[in-house]
Amino acid sequence: MSYSPPDPPHEVPADIVSKLDDQPPEVLRQVARFAEELAEYHEREARLAENEESNQVEERPEDLPDDVPSKATITVKEINDNRYYYWQWREGEKIKSKYKGPVDSDN
Repeated sequence: MSYSPPDPPHEVPADIVSKLDDQPPEVLRQVARFAEELAEYHEREARLAENEESNQVEERPEDLPDDVPSKATITVKEINDNRYYYWQWREGEKIKSKYKGPVDSDN
């Protein structure tokens, strides 16, 4: 381990380096964990956006309502001990749902 402070990466803005330099070791470790999780989140969101663009569904299922996008998937939700199908899709930061029908208990 070196006795001199490490050189910050050139990509890190000087104001961030200055603020980090004033923090105690435990806060720096928490910031490092947060930065790693934030990087993973941004990478995951970029992959999802890329997949969404490249995996456009060309054919709509026959039972897909007109107001539900073709990228929607079917999800089962349990409400008051009853199970129901819902169409579910993402619009920006929100997840949208539309009722499809009850789950047949014979299946």
